[in-house]
Amino acid sequence: MTVDLLGALREDPREAAILLDIDGTLAPIAQRPEDAAVPEPTREELTRLTRRFAVVACVSGRTSVDAQQLVGVAGVRYVGSHGLELEPEAARWSERIHEFARSVDWPVEDKGLSVAFHYRQAEDEEAALEYLTEVAERATAAGLRTRFGRKVLELLPPVSADKGTAVKRVLSDAGLDRALYAGDDTTDLDGFRALDGLAVSVRVAVSSDEAPQELVAEADLVVADPAALLDLLRRL
Repeated sequence: MTVDLLGALREDPREAAILLDIDGTLAPIAQRPEDAAVPEPTREELTRLTRRFAVVACVSGRTSVDAQQLVGVAGVRYVGSHGLELEPEAARWSERIHEFARSVDWPVEDKGLSVAFHYRQAEDEEAALEYLTEVAERATAAGLRTRFGRKVLELLPPVSADKGTAVKRVLSDAGLDRALYAGDDTTDLDGFRALDGLAVSVRVAVSSDEAPQELVAEADLVVADPAALLDLLRRL
């Protein structure tokens, strides 16, 4: 099954795209986002893929600038903020989101067009989740979008943009209908679903104890961790 799915992409790589999340997919999850690192062998593999495939893109919740600095591979297209950077309307909500974030008694990760509250390092994760659930309710009442991921709450503009819209834009810009998308979290479900209807589509879930079961259920292939994903990419 793996060989058949990947073989369909290998047949004509100049007509296919490789689309990848970063944190938890290319880079192992770190206790703090700023401590994340993409291993050098993974960088080397991405460099090879950029020479072989029509498009290699990183579709991330980080800003595109942050994503580019973290991955550090020329020739990769970086799409940040869950696709919000591609939607001009999102910028109009930035100040309102940051103003709301200042009202929250919790360390905040500034992601430009959105913010995130991580609780991976909380002494009491249950209490942290309870508090951030209340924050999410307040944010929703204030007109913002909220989304929980792997031990994180994100606040976003109420704009129709996600990793799925970003994937569709990347494929449309390049005129491609063959693609692989790999991710590890709830937000990557949108990336998976954006491949519906393509001539060739391969959805790869990077699984873990924290991975949503829905992601694993919708995947064509499941790998255990970023190192296993690297092994899979080497087959392309």
